[in-house]
Amino acid sequence: MAKDRRLDRKQGEPTDEEQLLAYGAGDVTAFQALYSRHRGPLFRHLHRQLRDQGLAEELFQDTWQRVITARDRYRPEAKFSTWLYQIAHNRVTDHWRARQHRPSAPDDAAELAERVPDPETPERALSAFEERRRLQRALEDLPDDQREVVLLRLEQELSLEEIGEITGVGRETVKSRLRYAMDKLRGRLQP
Repeated sequence: MAKDRRLDRKQGEPTDEEQLLAYGAGDVTAFQALYSRHRGPLFRHLHRQLRDQGLAEELFQDTWQRVITARDRYRPEAKFSTWLYQIAHNRVTDHWRARQHRPSAPDDAAELAERVPDPETPERALSAFEERRRLQRALEDLPDDQREVVLLRLEQELSLEEIGEITGVGRETVKSRLRYAMDKLRGRLQP
């Protein structure tokens, strides 16, 4: 079995799916291993989607609560990570549907935009931190559905099929959203 670099699972360790089945059978340490392996990436994903620390924490806890509640009914028909991110995706969708709005730009968006240096000036030699910040802003400007597929693809390294399972759309729709998002990011980040 190859080492999974995304989840830091060592050779010989049970898979995520085996861990959840073991937890469903009463092995609490199996849940602790799953939680430890996925908590950071899941929280970062939610935080980037929601752009609100408190709300991300709330939906993070709710996602794990749903995993705990469903442990007895879980059947490994898909990868655990796909199942976990689908739960998180559904919680975010439910949240926005309940609030009937999309996240708005911050109140100081115009001020922040004015402070972005002109790409044609000597300030073009941005530090690594500034480059990451520019990328973060560009990601935040993407429509929610495009930002989600980019984050799932680049940060979680999920396949188009897995992203489609999580978001509830077909592979070609995922591919299209990813292509449009990458075009927008390139346009925003080019000098």
